[in-house]
Amino acid sequence: QVQLVESGGGLVQAGGSLRLSCAASGRTFSSSTMGWFRQAPGKEREFVAAILWSAGNTFYSDSVKGRFTISRENANNTVYLQMNSLKPEDTAVYYCATRLGSSWIAARRVNDYDYWGQGTQVTVSS
Repeated sequence: QVQLVESGGGLVQAGGSLRLSCAASGRTFSSSTMGWFRQAPGKEREFVAAILWSAGNTFYSDSVKGRFTISRENANNTVYLQMNSLKPEDTAVYYCATRLGSSWIAARRVNDYDYWGQGTQVTVSS
């Protein structure tokens, strides 16, 4: 059974930083894509960043490019999202997700992911 457990959310002032973690278990992730998505109140869930576990290729939405960095640590099957220069519009519940395969197109699509974590709240005050 695949499990994804996010942590690291919280309240931060605009301009600050947070690092989210996603601990993954239940299968081998070397052939997987790991993604971060977010959902603000009243809005659809949207793509934030993704990483191809084996190759390490990364992808970002335009809204976070240059501010957020996704990475993975093989030793403990953990994916991170380092968020810098946070803005109030980054406020949302952030979700970790995984899918088999390495399609960079599918990596951005919510419906192409098979497993999701429970989410962690990020609130950025102005």
